[in-house]
Amino acid sequence: MEHSSGQDVASGAEPHADRATAIRSATRSDPAMASRHARQRWVSMIAGPIWVGVSVIVMRFWFRYRIADVKQTRAAYRRIRGESKGPLLICANHLTMVDSFLIAWALGSGLYWMFHPDELPWNTPERKNFGRTRLQRFLIFIAKCIPITRGGPREDVGEVLERVKYLVARGETACIFPEAGRSRTGRVDESAAAWGVGRIVGAVPGCRVLCVYIRGRGQVSWSDRPADGEVLDVSLACIEPKSDVRGVRRSRDLAGQIVRQLMRMEEEYFDARK
Repeated sequence: MEHSSGQDVASGAEPHADRATAIRSATRSDPAMASRHARQRWVSMIAGPIWVGVSVIVMRFWFRYRIADVKQTRAAYRRIRGESKGPLLICANHLTMVDSFLIAWALGSGLYWMFHPDELPWNTPERKNFGRTRLQRFLIFIAKCIPITRGGPREDVGEVLERVKYLVARGETACIFPEAGRSRTGRVDESAAAWGVGRIVGAVPGCRVLCVYIRGRGQVSWSDRPADGEVLDVSLACIEPKSDVRGVRRSRDLAGQIVRQLMRMEEEYFDARK
């Protein structure tokens, strides 16, 4: 698949701010968030060799998944990371419940993530799918997950967004699905774009967005996971969304730019298969 980087999808000056300000802003309403985050980060790093290794073994040997052109994809990711030390947020299309694991595997090997733990993306899985039992809550805790209840109380959703803003501003990475759920049409849906991702990007100065389009060659619509033995194609495009408007309109504008980039990548994917 084709890879691109350094691509702006809009122009306009961002409000002056620095990352330290973004970090302070994120922790102002919840001073204990920093200590909770540090605790989960260290537990995840210590347990990383186990849970990352098991995840890779399950995907590669149990489900027999394969990432097409994986060496080129990982090289493109390393090149994008090397172009700037600024904040990076991963945004992807969403067709299965295990997309975040597949994306991490596509971008780096298990060994790579062990040596670059802060690059391994944090995820925001739906609490109803992954946080129903104590075992599930423990597993997602060590697997760098911050559960969210989509459509839940505004305060709860806001806390998750603030934490993602905090960790991205600190130089860590998170993976967000702008459609806020698996696509029921099997295609990227601009009307489903949630403004939360725009809120994160707009609050972190200089935040780049790595758009990831991932799809199994046999994937027609949404599902719990790809079919056994599936070959997955992955394409990358790094953009830096900008907006001249303010407030909620700005968040929606930034989110819309990201989703439209994913739509263009989807069009390229299907055009290449005609």
